Amino acid sequence: MSKRGSVGVQGELVSLPRAGLRLAVSREGQGPALVCLHAIGHGGGDFSLLSAALRGQCELIRIDWPGQGSSPPDQEPASAGRYAALLDELLEVLHIENPVLLGNSIGGAVALLTAARRPLRALVLCDAGGLVPVSAFVRVVVALFVRFFAAGARGAPWFARAFAWYYRYLVLPQPAAAAQRERIIASAYEIAPILHQAWQSFARPEADLRALAASLELPIWCAWSGSDRVIPLWMCRPAIARMRRARLSVFKGGHSAFLEQPDEFLRELRIFLAQLTPAQAGSAVSPRPAASAG
Repeated sequence: MSKRGSVGVQGELVSLPRAGLRLAVSREGQGPALVCLHAIGHGGGDFSLLSAALRGQCELIRIDWPGQGSSPPDQEPASAGRYAALLDELLEVLHIENPVLLGNSIGGAVALLTAARRPLRALVLCDAGGLVPVSAFVRVVVALFVRFFAAGARGAPWFARAFAWYYRYLVLPQPAAAAQRERIIASAYEIAPILHQAWQSFARPEADLRALAASLELPIWCAWSGSDRVIPLWMCRPAIARMRRARLSVFKGGHSAFLEQPDEFLRELRIFLAQLTPAQAGSAVSPRPAASAG
């Protein structure tokens, strides 16, 4: 098994004919569907504790993005747009209707894009991409990360140590995330090319999803890590405030509250899910005048 395989799910490979690839998918439990979308370079294993805790309350679907976890690689470069198209087809293939989407980082951006395409019950956004303006400052920061992961993709000897420091002290610093964090660190050179591709996409104009997020008409829970250095909460607060039906919770940690503060996250997630009803499933985007359609 590849080192990245230990980060992902041990599920079946589901074929996506339109996309021309397969994704590793795990389905556990019974009830309303909760689809979990991981951060770039991670895997569906991020949500193993959630799956164990919620299998009596919902059907939890975990996905490994292409070239991550147990999924084979993709011929298309990694981006939120590409992953949203893959998720759209996957939901059709699996006959999943009106799910709750839980997305972390790029997975959160995918959740936002999907909410504009199909009916969903709700969104859970964990340090989600797409809520920061693509300013000159952001483009400079993104360029630095692109160079960093390009070094890993070409096998620079120093990259493994730098990547380990980055994850242990910035991305997942809390003790509860240690086991998954170390698995991600061990796969550094395998996932560096995917990280390089994805970070290139983060500086493009289409990476700014703030207007889309503000147009959504469905319940949204934003669960942020207060010490996030990758997608800082202070930069996302204006976009979160514009969301019509969103509420915000802040947890101690770096980038993934469900990994770093699992008990606290699970308690609040259960409360959020309990407040949802089937009647809330419907058009996720607010109605627009016919004249503005194009």
